Amino acid sequence: MKNYEIRDPIHGFIKIDEWEREIINHPIFQRLRRIKQLAWTDMVYPGAMHTRFEHSLGVMHTATKMFKSIVEKDSLFLKNELKYNNAGIERDLAVLRIACLLHDVGHPPFSHAGEDLMPTNPKTNKAYKHEHYSAAIIRHFFKEVIEQHPIN
Repeated sequence: MKNYEIRDPIHGFIKIDEWEREIINHPIFQRLRRIKQLAWTDMVYPGAMHTRFEHSLGVMHTATKMFKSIVEKDSLFLKNELKYNNAGIERDLAVLRIACLLHDVGHPPFSHAGEDLMPTNPKTNKAYKHEHYSAAIIRHFFKEVIEQHPIN
C-alpha cells in the first residue's frame, strides 16, 4: 500500500496511506476545510484560526503517536497477558486512525455554535448533535471505503 505525507504547521509531516487518502479526498471530508474549529473565536483572537480539517488530521496523528508509544512500552504485556499479536495491533491502529479522522465529519457550519440550528429528533424531542450526523455520514458515504480496507 502506497504512503503519502501531508505537511502540517504544528505536527510536521503527517503520514497517511491510500485508504486514508481516499477518505480525506472525499468531498464530504473536504468540506471540513470550510468549518472553523473554534467557530467565532477568531473574532476576538484573530490568530485562533484553523478548521475541522486540520484538527481531524492532527487528532489522527496525535492518537497514532500515543498508540505506538503504548505498544512500544507495553509490548510484552500486550502480547503475553492480553494475547495481542501484530495483526491485532495493526488492525486496532487502523481503526483508531479512521475513527480519529472521521470523528468530526458531521459538524455543521460554525461548528458547535451551529448545533443550535439543527433539527429536533422526533423520537427524543431533543436536538440532533454533530455526533448523530457523523454516524449517519460515515454509514452512508464511507461504509464501502471502510469495508474495502485490507484489514477486513
